[in-house]
Amino acid sequence: MKQVRCSWAESNELFIPYHDDEWGVPVHDDRLLFEMLNLEGAQAGLSWLTVLKKRESYRKAFDHFDAEKIVLYDAAKKEALLQNEGIIRNRLKINAVVENARAFLEVQHAFGSFDTYLWQFVEGKPLVDAKEQNALAISELMSKTLKKRGFRFVGPTICYAFMQAVGMVNDHAPDCFRARMISQE
Repeated sequence: MKQVRCSWAESNELFIPYHDDEWGVPVHDDRLLFEMLNLEGAQAGLSWLTVLKKRESYRKAFDHFDAEKIVLYDAAKKEALLQNEGIIRNRLKINAVVENARAFLEVQHAFGSFDTYLWQFVEGKPLVDAKEQNALAISELMSKTLKKRGFRFVGPTICYAFMQAVGMVNDHAPDCFRARMISQE
């Protein structure tokens, strides 16, 4: 018997492992949260499939999203990133990762962890009924506060996609096998 997945996951073979193993699973690891926020930002104006195909290249190019290393990137490193065909070569998006690293480290210092800061928006637990629990308004608030803290490429749409990806909101289709599994974890 075939497992029922969210319809988007069936549109490309690369989506299936991402959907089945990662999407919507609550993430509390600061480095992975930082990675996902930047990858969602890289998606702006593009598709998630484009970013997913380049994910490993992003990890290599940006020192596995080690913010302590990224804040040290100079003009030469940024220029080298602009020549890296494995990532999206957009100056604004590359600069945003560096700016986001600075903001990320400041948030860690102020709140103890990036995880603590982000998960406060959903009171520490995943939203199950996104519409009923006003997840869109939460993503707008998250966007606004992240921008005030110096983050870039964190508009409300990006924040909502980020919330879905890191399990802050469980937006799996009701009949998707992962919806039930994640809500039981």
